[in-house]
Order: sequence, then C-alpha cells, then structure tokens
Amino acid sequence: MYTQETPPRHPGRAFGARLALVAALLLPVSGPAAEPGIVIATASPAGVYHATGQTLCRLLDGPCEARTSGGSAANLEAVRAGEVTAALAQSDLQYQAVTGTRGFAAAGPDPELRSVFALHGEPFTLVVRRDSGIDGFADLEGRAVNVGNPGSGQRGTMMTLLEAWGWSLDDFRPAHFLPADQQSLALCHGNIAAMVYTVGHPNPSIQQAVRLCDAKLVDVTGPAVGRLVAETPYLTHATIPAGLYTADQPAVATFGVRATLVASAKTPPDAIHAIVAAVFDDLNAFKARHPAYGDLTPARMITEGLSAPLHEGARRYYRERGWLSAEPPTPPEPPTPAEPADPSL
Repeated sequence: MYTQETPPRHPGRAFGARLALVAALLLPVSGPAAEPGIVIATASPAGVYHATGQTLCRLLDGPCEARTSGGSAANLEAVRAGEVTAALAQSDLQYQAVTGTRGFAAAGPDPELRSVFALHGEPFTLVVRRDSGIDGFADLEGRAVNVGNPGSGQRGTMMTLLEAWGWSLDDFRPAHFLPADQQSLALCHGNIAAMVYTVGHPNPSIQQAVRLCDAKLVDVTGPAVGRLVAETPYLTHATIPAGLYTADQPAVATFGVRATLVASAKTPPDAIHAIVAAVFDDLNAFKARHPAYGDLTPARMITEGLSAPLHEGARRYYRERGWLSAEPPTPPEPPTPAEPADPSL
C-alpha cells in the first residue's frame, strides 16, 4: 500500500484559497451564530486530542474550530450524525464503529465512516499514588478507580481490558466516571485510588498528578493483556519511556492503541484533502507541535490503526504523493457471534 516518499508537490499554503471556498460551502446559509466551516471534534482540553485539533486548525487557511467533546465514542457518533467535519478517535473504537460491535452494537455498522490518517500511539496508562500499595492492575480490585466518562476512549479501552481480565465495573469499590480533566485532582484529594488514561505522552493531566500528589505510573501486563494484544489487530504492546515525568520514573510496560483522524464519506473531498495537505506538506513542522508526534512517518500514518476505508480526499492526496501502490483494504467484517453453549454438556 505504501511506497517510498517522493518530494512534496504542494507548496505549504497553495491550498488555502480552495479551503476557504470549502469552508464557505460548509457554513450555514444564515443565522447570527454561524458555525466555523471546519469543525474537528477532539476530547477533553487536558489531552493530546484537543491539542491536535488546535494544531490542525492553526495550519488551515480558513475558519476552523477544535471542538471539545466527551471523547472517541462521542466523536464517532458525531461523525455519523454529520455534526462535524472530522474527528479524532482511538483505533479500537474506530474498528468497533465500522463493524458495529461493543458500544456501537445498537447503532450497527457505520458504512459511511472513513479513515483520514493515524497519529500518535496512545498507551493505556494506570496512575496511582505512591502510598496506595497498588503495583499492578490486579491490585485495583476493591479500590476506587476512575474509568473515564461515558463516550471517552479511556472508558472504551478499560471495558475491553476488563472483559479480557474477567472483571466488570462491579469489581471496583466504586468505579468513578470522571472526565479526563478532573481525574488528577480527584486522585490527589483521595477520592479515587487510581485513574486510567489512554493518551499520548507526556500528558499535562498526568504531570499534574505526579507533581501535586507524588503519583506514579504502573505497568499493565500479564497473561490477559498478552492474549488481548495477540487477538486484537488494533492493539499493540507499548512502552512509556523512562524519565518523562520524574528523573527516577522507570519505563512502563503496557499496551495501547493509535489516535486516528476520521470523517464521514459525505464530508466534501476537498475539505479532507486540505486537512491532509496541511499536515503532510510540512510533516516536520507538524511533528514539532507536540512530543507525542515524534515517531510519526507517512508510512505509519496511512496504514496503522485504520479499520475504515480511506476517505476519498485523503486517498487523492496520497496518490498525488505516490504513496498508494494499491487500493486500501475493505473494512473488516464484524466478528461472528459464538455459538451458544449446549446446556446438556
């Protein structure tokens, strides 16, 4: 699918006039509270998603809003409803939305969902106070744990892990459902013993917990995690580098997903082409905006973590750059439900 990069064919701002036209076409025809032409759904202001949305808007020559939201699941619902131009979502939830599984089972598969590109890796991160006595995921049983607000990616990944672990939310005493921008203070105030966050690093919310209440990051490993990664194509083993938050912080072993940008097939191709061009025409400038982008390459960004077909606007740009040697794969089929057990056995 990916072939060697060729020199850029697009000057950095040559698409500006076209984007302005696209934005104008997307604007409401009337009304005093007209929305921006390009709307990118992000997540909590505390995370990398919102910083990424803001970066994309700064790179675009036209009206653009990085809109906060409840997170990945909420963003995918907004894309399906046609409420936003594009949105950020974890690769696991992208897969579930396009196949109509787990939290999207009631809505069913989204045949209009399209991938644009992948972004940074997002390790599943467990943060606890150093005095909590928690040294691994198994120690969370019977403790107060923030699992994330409904609609967030961290909540979705946590539920996937709990299923693999053989637990439910009832194994916590109790489970809390705070959004990401509230959980570090809840940890420091002693309202929760641990918090989880599926996020790019370094992250200011985690840094706040480490700085204010001597929190630490804990490995999330074990046979259940190994099976989960082996059986799930959009999950990988991940390592949070040593020294990101304190000089003595060791490397942390866990698993994770990738952040992805998605849109509806109904979003105008020129709008998506402009967003893609804003990033790839000067990828080094984009990568300089946040440390989480450090390992990004075109090869990884147009292949990893993408379960939905490529959006026409993105595919057009990648072809112009000579990066597509074949048509992208068709979306995955939903898993076949297991046969019910024979009660006589």
